[in-house]
Amino acid sequence: MTLYFEEEGDLILPLKCREIAQKVIESALDAVGCPYEAQVSLLLTMNTQIQEMNAKFREIEKPTDVLSFPMIEYPAAGEFGFLEERDDCFEPETGELSLGDIVISKEKVITQAEEYGHSVLREYAFLIVHSILHLTGYDHIEEAERRLMETKQDEIMDVLNILR
Repeated sequence: MTLYFEEEGDLILPLKCREIAQKVIESALDAVGCPYEAQVSLLLTMNTQIQEMNAKFREIEKPTDVLSFPMIEYPAAGEFGFLEERDDCFEPETGELSLGDIVISKEKVITQAEEYGHSVLREYAFLIVHSILHLTGYDHIEEAERRLMETKQDEIMDVLNILR
């Protein structure tokens, strides 16, 4: 698994962000049964920058905690079989599945950890898990989708042993 990691802004989370992200992403991909080596881009940024992205891509004029930009449209959550017939989803040089991009607000990680009464580690890991599920076809628009996604998130966080 290749993680393209970038960080901007003065705020530094009190975590080994790259190492944790690598572990969390690998666990999440295992949990959803991804049969391929994959690549993901992760940008840690500030509220101002994520608000600009949120406005541009979702037409919502406020900062958010995490944005997910999937490279693939899935017929069903966690369904990878259709990729056997597609080569446009794989990085030509490495053969890795290009899943997409994750953008996380470092400020939101800290404020939401405080708000929910858990650690910065838990909030950071949870946002990555949530986003990886989006990058592999999961969503939470419909009630049944939301329940499935929440169950999967809980399972992954349990496997990581990062609890509330």
